[in-house]
Amino acid sequence: MSIFTKIINGEIPSYKIAEDDTYFAFLDINPNAKGHTLVVPKREENKLFDLSKDEYLGLMDFSYRVAKAIEKTIPCKRVGMSVIGLEVPHVHVHLIPLNAMADIQFSKKEQLTNEEFVALAEGISGNFK
Repeated sequence: MSIFTKIINGEIPSYKIAEDDTYFAFLDINPNAKGHTLVVPKREENKLFDLSKDEYLGLMDFSYRVAKAIEKTIPCKRVGMSVIGLEVPHVHVHLIPLNAMADIQFSKKEQLTNEEFVALAEGISGNFK
């Protein structure tokens, strides 16, 4: 069972942004930028292209909706998307507010307080449609 499955099941706390029956979005606790969000399918699958086409398209649609909420909440030039998947064997999309290329390179990290995480999660969640 991956750490993301434990988060989805509520065994590990998270700063939840949105969920439906199939997908779950939450703030990355080691973010590249404020508002860095992870979107995952609830069904654990290791590789992006091992998802069915419908699951893949559903993940992209859900990620689109989360990205739009991030754009409404976090001042940034754009929301970048990265799917790497080497750190955790559970498909996950990184949605990262970008103001510079360094923001998506996973080399610079933001330090946030619990209160900042809560406020970001509530703000983005409030803009999710």
